Amino acid sequence: MARARILRPAKTAMQSGRALTRQWVLEYEQASKREPDPLMGWISAADTFNQVRLRFDTLEEAVAFAKKKGLDYVVIEPHQQAFKPKSYADNFRYDRVR
Repeated sequence: MARARILRPAKTAMQSGRALTRQWVLEYEQASKREPDPLMGWISAADTFNQVRLRFDTLEEAVAFAKKKGLDYVVIEPHQQAFKPKSYADNFRYDRVR
C-alpha cells in the first residue's frame, strides 16, 4: 500500500505572503525509482502517485481521508516561525554590532 505524508508546506523564498501555507497537504511518497526517458530524456517514474497532492483545510480532514482510504500516513508538524520585532531606528544605534 502507498505511504502518504501529511504536512503544511513552508513558504518558498520567492514568496512574501503565506497564502498557500495555511492548508494541509497530503502527498504520496515516491514508490518507484525515477529514471530518464530514453527518447526525450525527461525524468519519469512508473507510478502516478507522485503527481497527486491533495489539499485540506484542517489536519483532522487530512487524517480522516487517509484513514478512510486505508493509507499508511505520517504527520509532519510544521516548524513555528519565531517573530523577531525589529525597529528601523535600530539601524542607527551607536552600540550596534556590525
